Amino acid sequence: MFDWIQNIADWFVYDVLNLNQGQHLAESLNFFIYDTTKILILLFVVIFFMGIVNSYFPVEKVKNYLSRNKLYGLEYLMASLFGVVTPFCSCSSVPLFIGFVRGGIPLGVTFSFLITSPLVNEIAIGLFVGLFGIKTTIIYVISGVLLGTVSGVILQKLKLESYLTPWAKEILVTAQREQDAFIDGNQTLRQRLPTIRNEVLKILKGIIPYVLVGIAIGGLMHGYIPEGFFEKYMDKDNLFAVPMATILAIPMYSNASGILPVVQVMVAKGIPLGTAIAFMIGVVGLSLPEAMLLKKVMSLKLIAIFFSVVTLCIIISGYLFNILL
Repeated sequence: MFDWIQNIADWFVYDVLNLNQGQHLAESLNFFIYDTTKILILLFVVIFFMGIVNSYFPVEKVKNYLSRNKLYGLEYLMASLFGVVTPFCSCSSVPLFIGFVRGGIPLGVTFSFLITSPLVNEIAIGLFVGLFGIKTTIIYVISGVLLGTVSGVILQKLKLESYLTPWAKEILVTAQREQDAFIDGNQTLRQRLPTIRNEVLKILKGIIPYVLVGIAIGGLMHGYIPEGFFEKYMDKDNLFAVPMATILAIPMYSNASGILPVVQVMVAKGIPLGTAIAFMIGVVGLSLPEAMLLKKVMSLKLIAIFFSVVTLCIIISGYLFNILL
């Protein structure tokens, strides 16, 4: 499907720049050109399609629906699925998380959204398809939604509302539900397209630097790190590789567009896919900047519980990924 991009990358690196195959610089540059072109094309297509979806299911409508309707447990799944169609990193999801709290949505349901949103969205899906193929992408999306759903149910069962900050508790009591819609529901698709196009361009401008940096790091790793380097510490025979990768990822911070090219190279260098994805989820879904933002609405104890539950679920999903793939 993308052979023409590989041909362009080969032509530019080996014919125009006259670099030799096998050289570290040539391999890194070839990887960078191929992945950058392929990923940007996929991102544009996927983000544009999801922009159409978002125009029909805006944030406020979903928030009001979740707060007004009794869904008999399905609200956790609904919140996770809503996370799939919102292109936010973990820190960008926090303001919307606060909006959910203001809307009176149960805390566990809100957590389901907060967990899934940075992990599984059009950006992550577009990257995954390009880097790992359809089968792996489908498994990743399903596992990400289940991760958010199960974690939300567990956190709700723990009855953690008492660990919200006084500010958040006051918001829960006094805030009015907002009714503004993102786009007039009476507009036709043609009328919505200019707004959708502007949103797509806005998202792309925001993530392109992360994409370029992530692919550049991946390219350097691809060209310069020898085969088996990672395998010494995180191979499939190391029972503790998944928890080690997850815990080491927490102090870091990136979004899906920045870390996925790195994950691709880690897999190519010998790390099992489940272990690499556990590392990625830890980087994307749990980070110190996110914890700092959450202090506005959560006590330190609640943040610790949230991180612990999600970390445990990530580790379990990492093992399952290694078994399935």
